Formats: sequence, structure tokens, C-alpha cells
Amino acid sequence: MEMEIAIALGCSVGFTFGGLVFVAYKLGLLYQLFLHKVSHFCSPRHGGESVAEVLRAHEVKFVFTLVGGHISPILVACEKLGIRIVDTRHEATAVFAADAVARLSGTVGVAAVTAGPGLTNTVTAVKNAQMAESPLLLIGGAAATLLQGRGALQDIDQMSLFKPLCKFCASVRSVREIVPTMRKALAIAQSGTPGPVFIEFPIDTLYPFHLVSKEFGVKNPPKGLMGKVVTWYLHNHLKNLFAGAWETRDVSPLPVHIPQATDDQVQKCIELVSRAKKPVILLGSQATLPPTPTDDIRVALESLGIPCFLGGMSRGMLGRNSPLHIRQNRKYALMDADLVLLAGTVCDFRLSYGRVLNRRSKIIAVNRDKTQLLKNSDMFWKPNVAIQGDAGSFLLRLSKGLMGHKCPEDWPQRLKAGEVTKEKANRYTIYLASWAESQLFFLLHLVHQTQTLMADDSIIVADGGDFVGSAAYIMRPRGPLRWLDPGAFGTLGVGGGFALGAKLCRPESEVWIIYGDGSLGYSVAEFDTFTRHKTPVIALVGNDACWSQISREQVPILGSNVACGLAFTDYHIVADGYGGKGTLIGREDEDKLDDIIKEAQKETREGRATLLNVLIGKTNFREGSISV
Repeated sequence: MEMEIAIALGCSVGFTFGGLVFVAYKLGLLYQLFLHKVSHFCSPRHGGESVAEVLRAHEVKFVFTLVGGHISPILVACEKLGIRIVDTRHEATAVFAADAVARLSGTVGVAAVTAGPGLTNTVTAVKNAQMAESPLLLIGGAAATLLQGRGALQDIDQMSLFKPLCKFCASVRSVREIVPTMRKALAIAQSGTPGPVFIEFPIDTLYPFHLVSKEFGVKNPPKGLMGKVVTWYLHNHLKNLFAGAWETRDVSPLPVHIPQATDDQVQKCIELVSRAKKPVILLGSQATLPPTPTDDIRVALESLGIPCFLGGMSRGMLGRNSPLHIRQNRKYALMDADLVLLAGTVCDFRLSYGRVLNRRSKIIAVNRDKTQLLKNSDMFWKPNVAIQGDAGSFLLRLSKGLMGHKCPEDWPQRLKAGEVTKEKANRYTIYLASWAESQLFFLLHLVHQTQTLMADDSIIVADGGDFVGSAAYIMRPRGPLRWLDPGAFGTLGVGGGFALGAKLCRPESEVWIIYGDGSLGYSVAEFDTFTRHKTPVIALVGNDACWSQISREQVPILGSNVACGLAFTDYHIVADGYGGKGTLIGREDEDKLDDIIKEAQKETREGRATLLNVLIGKTNFREGSISV
């Protein structure tokens, strides 16, 4: 009996002691008592400096933002360390710009926005980055740690909002957590399948101790024991926020994990490709990801000699006029192929969910993401070899293993001949259509002239539906990483942000935005950003006063054009108002197109963003305005 009582008492004491230790841990008492003291009560240092130090160590050159008081310490500290702060007119644009930097530079793109509505404004852009597999860090402000959930200004549950969109989400709870949390997030953004990550910074983790301490003071605390408890709790919370804040920490990048094909998988693929007579490669955006340089991938593809269909960021991978780059008749090529290599390409709506693949073909699929690797394979297609790994590295190893072997030359020649025939037929169809609608001929002539005159180092940004879809068939990127479109999400409004990020990454290159008049409305205000930050780009706007891609189906099916009509707006004057140079182009200017395009290029070389407002439809010019 006595033994049982002793055991019971021992257990009770143990549980009580354990509970006290847990509470002490949660309150930060153990950290303060045994590990670290509060650092420099009077120090002017702040958490924003720690953020900036980590970003500099990770070679981040730009932070895109729309300023807010929650994040001011981060922006000021970054500027002091030489990181360029680029403020935009909408938070979505800041994230789109960071997305473009990530795609073109091979580093993590960074955007910082304020709490609440600042963050909610980024949701579409973050989802676009997730689906485009862009490594991106979103930094968000937040209400003070003690005020979250208590009705503070712009306080919402931000973590729940971004967990479905990001690979990693964290809320910093003390200044000492900033560095390790940042390093972890940046590594995760680039590892495996790249994607966005989110870190929430409560405002009291970013400002100096002396300012934060003023906000923790209780003017009229409750009397008695409760007052003492409240005062002690606030004082302890403040101490825990800054305990160990300025101790030296490693800010260097953590290792990035990139999945690779095994030697056995590569060898099996070598054997399959060596036996193929009609192989085809479908190259997706993943093939452009680090660590493999795009020029090395191009050399590998040329060594293999296999005809390629290029999509997403891989457009331009083989240059402008490669005999291996096939642009037409993809459906028929896939039906005839005896081997298909999906290198970062996904069997989603863009490949009819896999239905376009010949069931008799040998199929090799390579993708970093297991879900994307096998998407719809349970219904319409089956891979012979499915590799969860990096597509670019795989292509180099495949090429090395097939050194001396080349695809039979008659196969790519046959596909190229079919492409030439198809393009001739398309031009003939356009020629016939131009008799019925002269504006169509004018529009396509303009796009052809732009394609001819744009510089060899040009980057093309596609943002729109109907007009952009037509232009995409004509415009050909000159090289790898010179084409930017939203990707699988099909987001409108990427133009301003993508162009901003592209021009900052490649200041020596011409950057062209191909806009529909509908999509232009999302980011035309960024002409102010282009002017202020000296990032001159050229916007080519197809202005038909309509959401034509929707109207084309809505009217014949449902008999109404409701909500599809826009106006022939003076977008060129809007650009002028923001400090750019706007030009109105109509059918009457057809003989002057070369001069207009060259003048736009001259304006950008002189540092001025330009907008070419191209009217598609019957128009009259009256004192610089448009009427229909």
C-alpha cells in the first residue's frame, strides 16, 4: 500500500514538474534562464536587418514591394545592404515581378507586402507561381504577436490562407527565429519541385526593442495579484521576443535537394531511345530550371537529333530556326511516334489529359513532382519509364549515354516538311480572310513586322487571350529564357510584373509585352513603375474593344455579347500620363509601321517606356482620340 502511494505521488510530482517545464518552455523562460539573455536593451538594431542579411547572403538583388508600415524595417535594411527595392502599384505585380526574376535568374524571387489586404492582393499571383513552379519567397507583415486574433488593424488568419498555396509557411515568433526560418524557407523554395514559400513577420519582431517596449507598457494594470501577473507576463513576453536576438548566426544558404534519375533508369531510357525510329521530345518549363545551364541542354538536344516540341519557358531553347524545333502538327506527330519523351511536360489539358499519346508508343516521363509526373496516367496513358527527377540533368545524361547515336534524319525532316506545308496553308487562309476583313490582315502584318524588327536579345512577355494567342503563333523567341507567359494557370494581368522583373534581370535586352486590351487593364498603372524605376519596356496592345476570346463562343452559343464589350480607350494617353510614350496606330498607318516600331525601340533605348495602342476595327481619328 505504501509503495503504491509512493508511486502515485511520484507520478503526480513528475507530471506536475513536466507540466511546469513545458509552460516554462512555451513562455521562453528556459531559453532566457539557461541559454541567452535579452540582447542590448538599448540597441537600435531591428529584425529587418536580420532579414536583409539573409537575403544578401543568398544573392538576392531585388525585393519587390508595395510599402506598408508592417514591413518598413525590412525595406530600409535591404536598401542599406545594396538590395534594390522596387515598389509597384499593386501587390500582385510585385509577386509577378518576383516570379519573373526567379524564372530568368535561377535564384529565388522575393516580394514583401504589408499585412491583411496587402497579402490577400497577392493570392492569384502566388497561385500562379505555384502552378508555374517558380521559387519565390513572399514576406508578409502581420499584427503584433500578442494582438493576433484580438481585432488588431489588418489582422486575419494569414497562415490558413497561404498553406494551400505554398510549400512552406511560417510565422516568426521571436527575433532569434528570423535567420533560421529564412534559410529554411529559401532552401525549400528551390528544392524538389520549386515553388512559393511564405513567412509572416509580426510587427513586433521587426522594430527595435525600445519602440516595441513602449507598446507593451500597461498604463492602468489591474490591481492586486492579477495586475502583477499581467505585468509579469507582458514583461516576460517582451524579453523572450528579443532574447538572443543579435547573436552571431550562420546566414549562408542551406543545401538544395534536387531529385535525380538513377543510373538504372537512365540506362533503360538509353536502350529505349537507341531502338526508336520515330522519337519525339516534348520539353516543358522544368527543363529550364537550375542547376543545368540552358545552353548545355540545347547542345544535348542537338546531339540527340530528336525532333522537339517546346512549351512554356522552354520556348526558344533551340533558337529561332532550328531544324529540330517543330511548331505544327503536334497531334499527328504524337500519333506516329514510336517513342515520346515528356521532359517536364505534364499530361493536363495542354495534352488532352494524355489522350493524344499513342498507346503503342514507348513513353518516358521525367518530372520533379510525382503528382505531375503521373497525372491522368490512371486513365488515358501509361509511362514505360516514370522518373521523378530533374529533366535538364536527365537530358544531359541521356545525351552522354547515346554519344555517337543520332535519331534517323528522315524523321525530323519529314516533320519539318509537314510544318512548312501547314504554315503555308495558314498563310493562305489568312490571305483569304484578309479580303473579308482588312483589319485582320493589318493586325497580322503588324505582328510580323514586330517579329522581324525586334532585337535578337528580346524577351517576349505574353499577357492576354485572343490577340496574344494569334501573336504567339507568329512570334519566335530568339533563344532560351526569352519567353514569359503565365503558365498552366492562364492568369491575366502578369504583363506589367513579368516585364518589370525581366527588364531588371536583363537591362540590356529589349522587353516586349504583348497585351490584349482586356489584360492591359490589370497592370497599365505599372507604366508609372517603369518610369520611376527606369525600366523602359515596349507594350504592344491589340485594342479591339472586346473580350474577344470569350465573345467568339458566347455569342453563337448563347446569343448575347453581355459583359464582353469594352471601349476603344486611349491607352496611349494613359501611358503618356504615367511618364511613358504612347502611340496610336490604326489602319491608316500601315505604310509607316516600320518607322513606328523603330521609334518605339529608340524611345526605350533613351530610357522611356512606350505603348503602341493598335486599333483593331473600324476607327476614325479625331484630335488624338478614338471613336467608333
